[in-house]
Amino acid sequence: APPRRSDATRAGILAAARERFAADGYERATIRAIAKDAEIDPSMVMRYYGSKEGLFAAATSADLRMPDLTRVPREEVGQVLVGHFLDLWEDAGVLTALLRVGITNQAGAERMRKIFAEQLLPVAREVCPDPDAAPARAALCAAQLLGLALTRYVLRFPPSAALTREEITAWLAPTLQRYLTAERP
Repeated sequence: APPRRSDATRAGILAAARERFAADGYERATIRAIAKDAEIDPSMVMRYYGSKEGLFAAATSADLRMPDLTRVPREEVGQVLVGHFLDLWEDAGVLTALLRVGITNQAGAERMRKIFAEQLLPVAREVCPDPDAAPARAALCAAQLLGLALTRYVLRFPPSAALTREEITAWLAPTLQRYLTAERP
């Protein structure tokens, strides 16, 4: 079935909202400005999302669709995660916009922390040899993945942007692998 017009409208509103929240921060971003960016009436934004808070929650939620690592050989976990995150970053820019929102304001940072706690941390707990160390190990993985995303997709450092997918995987996968599965640093 073709996508319904309301789905396209919602997608347009969310894209405009992510951009506006990233550019202006939560406090200064307005429903009116977001509606103008999305080329729709402000009443439509309210109809779909109810309030600025509702719109922010929708615009800053992300399903990382984390792979089931119980089916991945332990020594391939780093490689699978790098490939998975490259797919996510390159798909529609939702996470890139989220990263920009997370950097620019407290509410966005809180959303990023929640996504991390609910979606990346359980993955670390699955494969980490020491469950007590899983939060620190997951944070180290996030530092690598977010650092790459920041330099490649947000700041667009030429050397980072020039790396091929294979080069990124070759460099990053062993690091994530060590963070998640090594006995000790």
